[in-house]
Amino acid sequence: MPVYNEAGNIEPLIADIEAHVLEPHETLIIYDFPEDNTLPALAAIKPAPANVRLVLNTLGRGVLNAYKAGFAAAKGDVIIPVAGDLADEPKDIPALARLVREGADLAAGSRYMKGGKQIGGPFFKQMLSRCAGLSLHYLAGLPTHDATNNFRAYSRRVINLPIESKASFALGIELAVKTYWKGWTIKEVPTTWHDRTAGVSRFKLWKWLPEYLRWYLRALWRSLFPKRSRDIVSR
Repeated sequence: MPVYNEAGNIEPLIADIEAHVLEPHETLIIYDFPEDNTLPALAAIKPAPANVRLVLNTLGRGVLNAYKAGFAAAKGDVIIPVAGDLADEPKDIPALARLVREGADLAAGSRYMKGGKQIGGPFFKQMLSRCAGLSLHYLAGLPTHDATNNFRAYSRRVINLPIESKASFALGIELAVKTYWKGWTIKEVPTTWHDRTAGVSRFKLWKWLPEYLRWYLRALWRSLFPKRSRDIVSR
């Protein structure tokens, strides 16, 4: 769980995870700096949650490095990134984990399949995300309707794939595309995304859009022109 000043969200989020995840688990709180107000809010929870471990991101500030630090620190057989702003619903965690334990390498939470929802947030961001997810599903063949959603479960071999993205949450689409190219199994379950009600969003749409486009276009190109893609790779 990457966090950045999530003091207003951390207590209900931890409580929700503990209420719904009944199997053995560990919640890694990935933070960038000791002054993050999430930390005292977490320390104030009584009784102290037994399954929480703090991980300082030493790879460099930012959400991409926070994810990398979390992947490196994770010890479980199933790894599930969860947003620290209450965007995701922890009740869906057991279903995602079950799909990986049943053989999937990536179990995607999907806002855009039947039963999924997206509540709130900027309209343009919603539209881009929906168009990207659905076009990658129908045109590039990805077995998920929501390749940009980072609420998902990974097998360990997926998180060990090299990450080429330079910034942002684009590692989600990157890992989905690479998992598909490997021929590994992708499944999905409907999930609901909520816009935050506390704290300040640090999502930088225009700054990060090129990273998303890079993987989006690579996936389309490889699907539409497979022979050319193989020729380019072999050079």
